[in-house]
Amino acid sequence: MESSSSTIPVIDLRGSDELQVQHQLVEACKEWGCFRLINHGVPIPLMHQMKGVVRSLLDLPAHVKARNVDVIAGSGYVPPNKDNPLYEALGLYDVASPSAVDAFCSQLGASPGEREVIECYSRAVHGVVREVAEKLGESMGVKKDEMEEWPWPCQFRINKYNFTHQTLTSSASGVCTHTDSGFLTLLQEDDCVGGLEVMHKSSASFVAVHPSPGTFLINLGDIAAAWSNGIFYNVKHRVQCKEAAVRVSIALFLLGPKEAPVEPPPQILDSNNAQPRLYAPFTYEDYRKLRLSTGLRAGEALQLLRLDHAPAAAAAPPPPPTTT
Repeated sequence: MESSSSTIPVIDLRGSDELQVQHQLVEACKEWGCFRLINHGVPIPLMHQMKGVVRSLLDLPAHVKARNVDVIAGSGYVPPNKDNPLYEALGLYDVASPSAVDAFCSQLGASPGEREVIECYSRAVHGVVREVAEKLGESMGVKKDEMEEWPWPCQFRINKYNFTHQTLTSSASGVCTHTDSGFLTLLQEDDCVGGLEVMHKSSASFVAVHPSPGTFLINLGDIAAAWSNGIFYNVKHRVQCKEAAVRVSIALFLLGPKEAPVEPPPQILDSNNAQPRLYAPFTYEDYRKLRLSTGLRAGEALQLLRLDHAPAAAAAPPPPPTTT
C-alpha cells in the first residue's frame, strides 16, 4: 500500500500476504475512508467497453433516458436541473438481479452488444464489491461465511458531467460535498478528466483524486461507519469542474440490509479496543429516508442516531441527489 499525507492508499486486492492486505484495508478505512484498488480481476478491455456503452447511453435523447424509472427514490434517470445543471445520470437498482439488469437494458433500448457488455460488467464488478466487503469483514474478525449471508442490494449509477469553458471560468461544482449513504462504493472514474476530491480525515482538507485507468476507487459510506462502530471513516467527497470536457464515471453502491438492522457485529463490540456502542440500530431504508427528509447528506444524518445524542447540524432543504 502506497500512502502519504496527500496520496490515496493503493491496495492490491490479491496481494500474496493476506494478513498484510487486511492490515492495509483497516488502516486505509480508518484514515481515509477510501483507497485505490489494483489487481481486482475485472478485464481492462471490459472496463473500456463499458465506458463506451455508458457514453452511448448517456447520449440518448432525453425522452429515452426518461424511461429509466425509479425503483427506489433517486434510483432511475436524474436529468440536469436548475440546482445541478451540469450533471445527469442513469441508474439500475439491484445489479445482482438478472431481471433488473434486463429491465434496465430494455428501458434504454440497448443493442445486443451493449446488453452483453452491461451484463458481463455488472457480474464482474458485483463480484469485486462482494470480495472487498468480505475482506473488510475478515479484517474486523467477521468470518467470510457470515459476510456471504448479507442479502445487500447493489445500486448501479452511470454519471455524466457536462463541463464547459463557461463552467470552468465560473468555478462551478459538478457535485457538492457529501458522503455515500451505503456501505461502500466501487467507482470507475473517467480515464482522462479529473475533478473528484476526497476529504482526508486527519487534515480535514480535500485531496484531488487523479485519474488512474484500469483501477477502481473504493469509498466507504455512512453504513460502514455505523457497522464498524465508528472505526471506519465515511469519507466526504465532491466533484469540481477542473477542465472544459465531459466527465463520465461508473459507480456501484453496496447499500445496506433490506430488512435487518444495521449494527456492529459482536466481534467488533467485543474487541478489547472497542468503544461503547455509538449508534442505535436502524434499517438502511429508514436511514435513506432520513437523509432525504432532512437534507443532511455529508454524514450529519448519522449523528442523529448516536446513542450519546451528539448534536447534528441543523436540517436544511434537501439538495439535489448527489453521487460521484
